[in-house]
Amino acid sequence: MTESVLQGQLKTSRDRPQIQKWMGLLVWKIAIATLLLMAVGSATRVMNAGLACPDWPLCYGQLVPTQQMNLQVFLEWFHRLDASLIGLSTLAFVGLSWWFRKELPKWLPWAAVGALGLILFQGVLGGLTVTQMLRFDIVTAHLGTALLFFATLVVIALCLTPYQGTATAGKLRWVGMTAAILVYIQCLLGGLVGSRWALHQCFGGSQLCAVMNSHIIGVFPATIATISVVFMAWRTPALHPHLRKLAWVVGGVVVLQVLLGVATFYLHLQVEPLTVTHHTVGAALFGTLVALTTLAIRDTSRNIQSLGNS
Repeated sequence: MTESVLQGQLKTSRDRPQIQKWMGLLVWKIAIATLLLMAVGSATRVMNAGLACPDWPLCYGQLVPTQQMNLQVFLEWFHRLDASLIGLSTLAFVGLSWWFRKELPKWLPWAAVGALGLILFQGVLGGLTVTQMLRFDIVTAHLGTALLFFATLVVIALCLTPYQGTATAGKLRWVGMTAAILVYIQCLLGGLVGSRWALHQCFGGSQLCAVMNSHIIGVFPATIATISVVFMAWRTPALHPHLRKLAWVVGGVVVLQVLLGVATFYLHLQVEPLTVTHHTVGAALFGTLVALTTLAIRDTSRNIQSLGNS
């Protein structure tokens, strides 16, 4: 009897890393799908397809509007389809987290529930964007919630990943967090510019220039903070290789994002793929900063380092 109980405990102990690994992979897949969803959402907005399906949650009262299908309808329909699949995947993540809760960190089921709450709220905002005729504050909140959901997934995935810090990150976590917050605000300002067509109106008749200028001014603190992350990582000896690589990625992405922003501005948002790329790279920069900050926190806190093994 005692031997069988011990064997069962040993088996559970062996299965735990494998289950945790697969849960981490599931979260990463949902995170990548969320980034792609935001890209499709950006394309939907840029192509004036936000109301291509006049009703919600169906499209022209159908699951697949075959008779009305064109590029704009397809973008809006596919955006909803992708969002639904992410919602179902998150629901599965919650179910698996509770089912295997004995083999997983104690915090994971509750974190999964928090992520589910965000995606449900995101779905409500998605419906309101249609029923409220693309009201700019709802559209911006829709983007902001998507970014928070994306960041939550990145944090969960990294906390499930084995990581042995070198305790050299120091203040990098605070600089990274500041940069992530500033980039998040900048993404919201960019979404506000897009949802109100502020660039077009500003060029056309000096309307909404304050909105456009706030986004332009916001480039400077966000860029300076991001470059500070790269500089601090470069100056920190014995920094963990993962943190150093993430810092170099952050540096490359922020340079790319600034160049895309300048090109988008001077081309007056007339090149749709360029505008969509600008929005998507901004979201990717935010996610990378969140990843770097999460690892920097784990690097300097023994309690959080052990999250993946608790």
